[in-house]
Amino acid sequence: MYYVRGQSVQMRGNADLTLQYAIIETSRSSFRLFQTLRQRSSDMLIRTLDIVISLLALIFFAPVLLSVGLMVKAQDGGSIFFGQTRIGFGGRDFTCYKFRSMLTDADVRLKNLLATDAAARAEWIRDHKLKSDPRITAFGRFIRKTSLDEFPQLWNVLKGDMSLVGPRPIVQAEVCKYGRTFVRYASVKPGITGLWQISGRNNVSYGRRVAMDRLYCRRRNLGLYLYILAATGPSILTQRGSY
Repeated sequence: MYYVRGQSVQMRGNADLTLQYAIIETSRSSFRLFQTLRQRSSDMLIRTLDIVISLLALIFFAPVLLSVGLMVKAQDGGSIFFGQTRIGFGGRDFTCYKFRSMLTDADVRLKNLLATDAAARAEWIRDHKLKSDPRITAFGRFIRKTSLDEFPQLWNVLKGDMSLVGPRPIVQAEVCKYGRTFVRYASVKPGITGLWQISGRNNVSYGRRVAMDRLYCRRRNLGLYLYILAATGPSILTQRGSY
C-alpha cells in the first residue's frame, strides 16, 4: 500500500518495485534540491556578513591600523604591507595581505637558517612555522601576538578572495600536507579566523589543524560561522598559541 498525492494505491509485483523506486528517487531529488537551496541561502548570508563586518571593522579600527602602519614603516623604513601568494577557493592563487612583521631580508635569513640549523629545519618541515623565528622584528612580535598583522586581510575579504571564517590560507608547499583533504579545503574560501585559530593556534599540531579545516569545510553553515566569529575575540585576548 502506497500513498501518492493523498490517495492510497494498492500495487503488486514489479509495479510495486517501480513505484517504490520512483518514490525514493523523487525524495532524493527533492532532498538534494532542498540542501542546495539551503546552502546557497547560507552562502549569500555569509557573504553579506563578510562585507558588512569587514567594512565596519576597517572604519572603526582605522586610527589603530594607521598607527600600526606608521610603526611598521618607522622600524626599518621597509614596506608596510607583506603580500604572499596563497591558495584559495577552487585551488586558485591569490595575494594574501598582512602588516609586515618580518625583517626586509626575511627570505634570505630563512634560507640560511634552514641550511645550517637541523632542529629549525625539522620544525619547519613539520609545522611550516618556527616558534623562535629570527626573522620577526620586535614590533612584529607584538602585532602577531595581538593578531593586528591580520587586519589587512579584510581587504582580501572585500575582494572576495577570503571569508572572515574559513580554513587558514595555505601556500603551495603545504598542499602535500593536506593530501586528499585539499579537495575539501579548496571547496570554500580561506578565512581570517577559523576553528584552528580559536582552538589554540600554534599549540595545535599540524595534523589536528588539517582535521579542523576538513571539519569546518564539511559542516560549514551560518551557525558555525557566527560561533567562530564570537569565539575569536576571547581567543585573541588570551593570546593562546600566538607567536
